[in-house]
Amino acid sequence: MAIDSINEKVGRYRWTICALLFFATTINYLDRQVLSLLQPQLAGLFHWTDSDYGTIVGVFSIAYAISMLFAGRIVDFLGTKKGYAWSIVLWSVGAMVHAFAAFVPGKILGFSFARTVLAVGESGNFPAAIKATAEYFPKKDRALATGIFNSGANIGAILAPLSIPWIAIHLGWQAAFIIIGGLGFLWVIAWLLLYEIPSKNKKLGKTEYEYIHTDDLVEVHYIEKESETEGKEFSYLDCLKYKQTWAFAFGKFMTDGVWWFFLFWTPAYLKAQYGMTGMEIVLPIAVLYSITVIGSVGGGAFPTVFINRGLDPYAGRMKAMIIIAVFPLCILLAQRLGHINYWWAIIMIAIGASAHQAWSANLFTTVSDMFPKKATATIVGIGGMAGGIGSFLINKGSGVLFDYSAAHWGSKEPGYTIVFIICAVAYVSAWMVMKSLVPKFNPIRDL
Repeated sequence: MAIDSINEKVGRYRWTICALLFFATTINYLDRQVLSLLQPQLAGLFHWTDSDYGTIVGVFSIAYAISMLFAGRIVDFLGTKKGYAWSIVLWSVGAMVHAFAAFVPGKILGFSFARTVLAVGESGNFPAAIKATAEYFPKKDRALATGIFNSGANIGAILAPLSIPWIAIHLGWQAAFIIIGGLGFLWVIAWLLLYEIPSKNKKLGKTEYEYIHTDDLVEVHYIEKESETEGKEFSYLDCLKYKQTWAFAFGKFMTDGVWWFFLFWTPAYLKAQYGMTGMEIVLPIAVLYSITVIGSVGGGAFPTVFINRGLDPYAGRMKAMIIIAVFPLCILLAQRLGHINYWWAIIMIAIGASAHQAWSANLFTTVSDMFPKKATATIVGIGGMAGGIGSFLINKGSGVLFDYSAAHWGSKEPGYTIVFIICAVAYVSAWMVMKSLVPKFNPIRDL
């Protein structure tokens, strides 16, 4: 049945929640990108090497990784409403603290501290968003809802180059951090007014509530109705007993760093390879992330093609993910075609980044396919920690590699080529391991 037809019959309030998740993710990525877009200016102002910058973004990654382990647990403990609100308040403060980083002695210490605060707060975004999606959408719609809210990352990445350089030029680089960081406080007001779990939300109609819980009526793998909040206590060790947890964590470890590499390093890449700075990078980056919207929304809907043909949700999702995993191989052509024109490099990177968003929407949804709602944020947190570790390795490693490449090979181009190869093959490699760990649909009943 078409989504529009379902909405007419049962109501649309769940899409209001999805819109809130979308705007939170948009703000999340706006805050992340201020530093990368100002990197050429700040590198000159504070005399950063690529290794220095790699350390700063690497600190973000490792702080994010550690925090993700606890963020999901905290969200499960506090509940989606309170957990998400505290998360965005903290990361908004962290974003604004960057403006005062120059007052801290040391070349990179102040920015590393600011990135740590930002990372701790942002670690709650995806566990809370995935938990809210599991609460407000039946399984067959979760990948689409995840794809829609996850496309906020792309919109944030598009809006960032359109706004941040302008603010920095006209009001100063400190103002860019303060203004963008302040947006999160506006979102918190809307969230507190509009969000409650479905069983307590008076704005949600009975018919829509029943539609949200259709899995409880028809899912043959579950004997009892799944509670949103109740169930036996479980620990991290309980979660780590399951291959499903390790499959998700490995998928995140292998692929999260690819997205963060392009998010944090594309402005530096355009400067190193093509001498582009300031407003020159606005259009290429805006085009790059505009293309990724297609992958985020389309990738979320893609598995329904296979599910509607009779496959269970996990089998349909994994079949879609192996097809998606092939597209990042286009990144292998970025350097070669980039010699013709930088737009070719941007397009190849955009295809890979678009595939990442499609992959990510489905990867997140494997958690709600396999685990009960009360454990969703905890599992997402464990996977996020693995993704953060992978991101630290690629971001810090890239900075060291680019400095080495420039010093020993005469330019940074060989270094970028090596990293692009790693990014290109990451998804196929991740899928093969995930499929070997969890070859078929096997939901967890005893958490």
